[in-house]
Amino acid sequence: MGRLALTNLIMNTDINPGPIVSVGIMEGRDQLRGWLDGRFRTEGGACLSGGFVAQTRDGQVIVSDEAGRAVARSPALRLSAEGHALLHLFGVVIGSRFHWERPEDQTFQGNLLILPRPDGTITAINEVPVEYYLTSVISSEMRAEGPLEFLKAHAIMSRSWLMAALERRKEPCRARPSARNVGSDSTDEIMRWYEREDHHLFDVCADDHCQRYHGITKIISPQAEVAVKATSGRVMTYRGAICDARYSKCCGGLTEDFKTAWEDRDIDYLTSISDASVSHLPCPTEEQATRWILAEPDAYCNVKDNRLLESVLPDFDQETKGFFRWTVGYTRHELEDILTAKSGINFGSLLDLTPLERGPSARISRLRIVGTERTITVGKELEIRRWLSRSHLYSSAFTVQTRRGSDGLPEIITLHGAGWGHGVGLCQIGAAAMASRGFSCEQILSHYFRHIAIEKVY
Repeated sequence: MGRLALTNLIMNTDINPGPIVSVGIMEGRDQLRGWLDGRFRTEGGACLSGGFVAQTRDGQVIVSDEAGRAVARSPALRLSAEGHALLHLFGVVIGSRFHWERPEDQTFQGNLLILPRPDGTITAINEVPVEYYLTSVISSEMRAEGPLEFLKAHAIMSRSWLMAALERRKEPCRARPSARNVGSDSTDEIMRWYEREDHHLFDVCADDHCQRYHGITKIISPQAEVAVKATSGRVMTYRGAICDARYSKCCGGLTEDFKTAWEDRDIDYLTSISDASVSHLPCPTEEQATRWILAEPDAYCNVKDNRLLESVLPDFDQETKGFFRWTVGYTRHELEDILTAKSGINFGSLLDLTPLERGPSARISRLRIVGTERTITVGKELEIRRWLSRSHLYSSAFTVQTRRGSDGLPEIITLHGAGWGHGVGLCQIGAAAMASRGFSCEQILSHYFRHIAIEKVY
C-alpha cells in the first residue's frame, strides 16, 4: 500500500479524531531539512511543496526551497497540510540517550509548526488529532502485528496518559518538582526524575521520554487501526479522573511504585503488583533483591516464545536481548570513566556502589557512589541507569558484585539485573503475553492498574 493510500485510509475513518495534540519531533537543531509531499500553506497564504530547509535568523524562521530561495519567513511558521499531503523530516533522532539511539527519516501527516529558540536553534512540532497520533504510537511503541487485545489495551492506556497530560496543561502553572538536592552540601545527594512537564513548547515529545511517535514512517497495520477505532475515546479513570497511565517494556516479574521513579507521592493505581498468575513478594531489602534478581520466577513477561516477541517488538527493540534477566560487567577504570563522563563529577578511584533504597520490584531509587575524592548518593531510577552506562542500563533493579584486587580496590564490578525500563504501571511484554493467553484488554488493564474504570470521554 502506498503512502498516500495509507493516509487516506487513516484520514477517512469514521471515528471522532479527538482534540489536536502538539508533538515535539526535533529540538536544538541548527537547521531542519525535509520534503513536503503535496501542498502545504503558510498562515500568510503562501503554498509550499517539495524539498525545503528551515533555519533561524534574527528571531525569524526562514524556509528555503531546493534552489536555496527564501520562500517563507515568520517569527513562528506553521505549514498546514492540504488534503492528504505528507511531511517528510530527515535525520530525526529516535531513542535519544538510550542504547538504541539513531537518526531516522520520518513521515508525518498533519501540520508542521517551526519555532525559533533564543540560542538560534529550531524546534519542529507536528500538530495532529489524538486518534491519528495514537495509531502511530501503537505502531511505534510496539510492532502492530501483536495480539489485538494487547493493542486495544495499549490504545486505551496511551490515550489515558495523553489525555491526563493535556488536562494538566490546562491547570494554572504550579511547581512540580523534577529534582531534589539534599544535605549540608547540596551535591551530597542528587535526586532527579523526568516528567512530561519538562516540555514547554509542545504537549508531548515523540520519543521514549513521553511516548514513541514515529508518524507513519512504519507501515501502520490494519490491526493497529482496528485497535484504536475499537477503543475510540476510551480512557482509564480512577475516582472520576483520567489516569496518568505509565508503562515500560519489561517489569521483570514485579511492577514498581510510582514514587520509585518520580515524585515522592503514592498513586493508588500505580503501585507494585505481581506480574504473574501467582503472588510474588516485594523485594525492598538487599537479601530479597539478590534472591529475586538471580532467580527465574514465573511471570507473564518471562517470555520464552521468540515468535511472540518478534510480533510485538519493533526491529530496533529486538536488538536488545536477555532483558528479563541480564548481566553487565565493568573494570573499575572503565566505570570510573563512565561516571565522570555521565555525571560530570570526579569521584577519584571508585571504592563502592551501595544501594540505599529499593522499591518493591528491587529497583534502586537511591545509590551511594563512594570514591576517594567524592561520595555522592544519586537517584532516582533513571538517573542511576544513566550514570552507570555509556547509554544507560536496562533498569535499576540490579545487584552489585565486586571483585577486589590485593590493594583492596575493585577490579571488576558486575551488575546482575532484572527487567527493562522503570517498571511502573503496565508491562508491555507481560501484557502481550497475557493477550496471547486469551485475556481481554479490560482484564489486562485491570491487572496492571488496580481499581480503575474504563470510560468514553469523546
